[in-house]
Amino acid sequence: MDSRYNLLNEFLVDVFHEILKTEEACLTSGEFRNLSLREMHIIEEVCSACRTGADNRATAIANAQRITAGTLTTSINQLEKKGYLRRQQDDADKRIIRILPTPLGLRANQFHLRFHQEMVNDILTALNEEETAALLKSLAKLKTFFAGKYQQTLQKAQRTQP
Repeated sequence: MDSRYNLLNEFLVDVFHEILKTEEACLTSGEFRNLSLREMHIIEEVCSACRTGADNRATAIANAQRITAGTLTTSINQLEKKGYLRRQQDDADKRIIRILPTPLGLRANQFHLRFHQEMVNDILTALNEEETAALLKSLAKLKTFFAGKYQQTLQKAQRTQP
């Protein structure tokens, strides 16, 4: 393999892990240390869905997080016990259960959003305008690539299922 391959591979793996490790370290050192990173991202998804008017039913949250409904159910049960989320029957259609943040869940989400804001602001401060533009252009291409790769993987998995 050429050095560009090794450099890119190392970079993608290292950056992904460093972001996760930094997020976890921030989480475990604060008020919300009883949350896992997965739980924090579920809270974030629920808050985002409620804020934007998107679908906040369990199926939609699970799909957005790319986890199974069973995994989400287990997480929501834990997050309800911890006081971060609650289930509520839809007023118009009693068959529908909405997932909503509690005041504690909203505070946890604000904490998490501040982490992201600080991370992005620190990166933008370290780069000039030209570097920022190049980074954003490259990241847009990476996002498109990985979204396509994910869809290909899903389609392949569906074709191989009995």
